[in-house]
Amino acid sequence: MDVDTGLGSCAALLRCGIAVDDRFISEQRVGELIRCAERRRDRGDFAGARIGAERRAQLRGDIRGDRTCWIAAPLFEEERALLGDLEQLRLDLNRGGYLGLFDLELHYAWYAPGTGYARHVDQPLGRDQRKVSLVLYLNDLWTPDSGGELRIFDGDEVRDIEPIAGRLVCFLTEGREHAVMTTRRDRLSITGWFRQRG
Repeated sequence: MDVDTGLGSCAALLRCGIAVDDRFISEQRVGELIRCAERRRDRGDFAGARIGAERRAQLRGDIRGDRTCWIAAPLFEEERALLGDLEQLRLDLNRGGYLGLFDLELHYAWYAPGTGYARHVDQPLGRDQRKVSLVLYLNDLWTPDSGGELRIFDGDEVRDIEPIAGRLVCFLTEGREHAVMTTRRDRLSITGWFRQRG
């Protein structure tokens, strides 16, 4: 599977369907965002992630084991800074690829040891607003034996991407099957989608 490293050119994302930037944010900013997630967790903002369309969404621990927290106002300063960076990325993708990306939905995803997310796509049935999926990893000192890789499927090819701190993965959402492999330690990310108007 062809994967370009670096998101400086949206041509890479458009050509390969996936791009990886290993240094999207600094180690210091990773730490700041981890603390934001911990504060949100401590005040009870995280809940078991659901699958399916909004009104019929259900908890299915056998399919998806993370707990999520939507990034919404009031925001911490560090979260506002990240949204600014992602807004610049959205503008760059629109300029270079004419994608018509309009807004962003974003949440924290926290996987406890022994959990993962089975093979799936990010577009609920009958809805196609999500155009670019993104995952920013917040995992300090991650090692290969920690598990928790993002597994990307492309026909018969499979690519595993480790959830290393500061790494941003973007991929074109439509039809892109992927999974989160079982993690052996706490695994934290910020996950979201650039969307087109409905």
